[in-house]
Amino acid sequence: MTADIRLIPCLKDNYAVLVRDPASNTVALVDAPEAGPIIATLDAEGWSLDLILITHHHHDHTGGIAALVERYHPEVVAPAAEAARIPNVTRTVREGDHVAVGALDAAVIETPGHTLGQVNYFFEGERLLFSGDTLFALGCGRVIEGDPAMMWHSLDKLRALPDDTRIYCGHEYTAANAKFALSVDPDNAGLQRRATEVDQLRAAGKPTVPSLMGEERTINPFLRGDDPIIARNVGLAGADPARVFTEVRERKNHF
Repeated sequence: MTADIRLIPCLKDNYAVLVRDPASNTVALVDAPEAGPIIATLDAEGWSLDLILITHHHHDHTGGIAALVERYHPEVVAPAAEAARIPNVTRTVREGDHVAVGALDAAVIETPGHTLGQVNYFFEGERLLFSGDTLFALGCGRVIEGDPAMMWHSLDKLRALPDDTRIYCGHEYTAANAKFALSVDPDNAGLQRRATEVDQLRAAGKPTVPSLMGEERTINPFLRGDDPIIARNVGLAGADPARVFTEVRERKNHF
């Protein structure tokens, strides 16, 4: 099964993503930061909009919903725990639920931490993960509503996905994330290569998204709380992985 993907820059550094099932011409949007660029992309492709899949309630992921609903009348799918804070919701989802986009199937994965009710959408057949503000390329979301142990558990769930999973995150933060990652993992040759690639992509005005889970698992320090190298580099050799993650996240908060 294949899917047509359109990555849409929105606001200052957000991404929305369109996912189209070519067999049925069903189109889903993951997150809706603002309506304008999304409508422009739909118009350019000659597509309509059937579903909106929301990862969490923050306004920079939901601000375009109302205008898109008025224009296209899509189903609006949102995490059950946050539905009261998201406009125009028609369906709520929890861990283990599935959302059909035509013949494409997305499993719902609850990933609390950044917000308490955040969900991610994993299209197993297409190896696509839409991670919102949970997992970023070379980073992770700030822990706002949850606690670090909760976030570590969520990231641990995501890193178990297949190596060839393409990760579409909610923001273009990779260049800043790379600089931080090198501060806690300076000798990682794979990270060094990726940081150079990111600088080149951004200099050319190109996105660094998507990234691949197999690579993220070896170069993203936030996925490596149980890696002795990271633990040693932050002065916590032998510590519990959640504690190591907490230290890495705290360092990023003040980087």
